[in-house]
Amino acid sequence: MQALIQPVALLLIILAGYAFKRAGLFGQRDYRILQTAIFDLVLPGAIIYSFATNPHEIKLLWISVFGLIVALIPPIVIFLATLHKPVARRAFMMLNGSGFNVGCFCFPVVSSFLGTAAIVPAAMFDIGNCVMVAAGTNVITQLLLHIQPGKTLSEQHAGDAPTLPYIKPKDKDAKRLARRALLRNVLKGFFGSVPFDVYMLMIVLTLAQVKIPGWIATMVQPLSNANSFCAMLMVGMLMDLPASRRDVKDVLTVIGWRVPFAIAFAAITWFILPFSASIREAVALCCLAPIAVFSTLFTDKVLGNAMQGYKRLNARALSQIRPGGILFTFSCSQAVTKELFRTTVFSAAAIAGRKVRILHQLTQPADHPINIYHPEGEYLKGLVLYVE
Repeated sequence: MQALIQPVALLLIILAGYAFKRAGLFGQRDYRILQTAIFDLVLPGAIIYSFATNPHEIKLLWISVFGLIVALIPPIVIFLATLHKPVARRAFMMLNGSGFNVGCFCFPVVSSFLGTAAIVPAAMFDIGNCVMVAAGTNVITQLLLHIQPGKTLSEQHAGDAPTLPYIKPKDKDAKRLARRALLRNVLKGFFGSVPFDVYMLMIVLTLAQVKIPGWIATMVQPLSNANSFCAMLMVGMLMDLPASRRDVKDVLTVIGWRVPFAIAFAAITWFILPFSASIREAVALCCLAPIAVFSTLFTDKVLGNAMQGYKRLNARALSQIRPGGILFTFSCSQAVTKELFRTTVFSAAAIAGRKVRILHQLTQPADHPINIYHPEGEYLKGLVLYVE
């Protein structure tokens, strides 16, 4: 009975996070506060507590190697399979089609179903997985698609080409500076992640057979205990129902990539890995884990979240305008359909708590004709709203 109650409790926490956001108690971006606390404090504490209170045999590092391999294969395969897709679609699929949410999802789920001892193989799997989800997948995506770190694709004027333009430096000094910049970005990507740094430290201590003192375990135990609640609450805060057909298509695309990989990796785990059944069971569950939260973070940084910007801007305008006022709002992005634009504006009205009526629906004039074979040419759209 206990094995069923705890997963149900975790599900209720997820639903609570989503309900609080829908009710306006959490803002659309408030998850970032919890995200910072989890990645920089709570999750590292849970990792240290796991290593301090459970024996980690050196041979289990082979599970870490396996975790690295299964997190590395999908982005490479997706890159090769999408050579003719636009760079934004390729980046989205590479970032979201791989990696596993082990620390924030599998730790509480595995411990609920298999007991606390199962956290040991899950943590060892997450060492390799973390190399990719915490930095590796993002670094590979940027390198292969020639995406400049620190800027979204819209800021780099990404078009429909499969990669961004890249001019290889010819001058010897320019080549040296380019190599240094690449190395700096790679190292920053990896070692800028606190969970990754903590895992690397734990590996060193494991190889050196250094036992973590008990007082350290006592200090980080509250952080470990908070991991399940904080992680599930953040998952709920990140949840959103698809707002358009494009959102549904994106979700189905990600699922279409992840499910076959997950089944294949879980099968390999169960039938091939040379470990006990209990260890293989825990690792197989990790292979079936959902998308890593790091993926949403990197997707936001690489692709940007323009629709959230539209929503916040319109919500701010609607909350400030006096009753009886008229709001003119527009979008000139081909990536934003009429349906998506309307849904976003309506969501902004709900967030602002204002009733609105559409007076006019505007589109581009005759000097911007739309080719029926290029529907994206219908990029300009607008609404004139009466705010009650």
